[in-house]
Amino acid sequence: MKILIVDDNAGTRSMIKIILERTGHKVVGEAGDGDSAIKAFAELRPEVVLLDIIMPGKSGIEVLAEIRKTDPAAKVVLVTAIDQDEVNKELFAKGAAAVIYKPFAYDDFDKVLKRIA
Repeated sequence: MKILIVDDNAGTRSMIKIILERTGHKVVGEAGDGDSAIKAFAELRPEVVLLDIIMPGKSGIEVLAEIRKTDPAAKVVLVTAIDQDEVNKELFAKGAAAVIYKPFAYDDFDKVLKRIA
């Protein structure tokens, strides 16, 4: 799958990229903030977006809403340390395909990507 990674932490992006590439996926781009994520999505048209919630500027929730406006069928997986029922309900209501919680395990991404493919 062609994937866009969005996280304000460069180390986290790097770790996710290594995991994805080792499991046969192609990382087509990275972004460190909400505005860059929206621009990268429009330019790259990835099959999946892995999106952090807490970032400078626009939050992942705002980015999710904008991506879904651009492409209602977009597959967006939130990668976050926030595990609260109300937040989760909002994410799924706004069109999140799945949520992966930090700290994540090596195989979390492969399991979710296979499920949403």
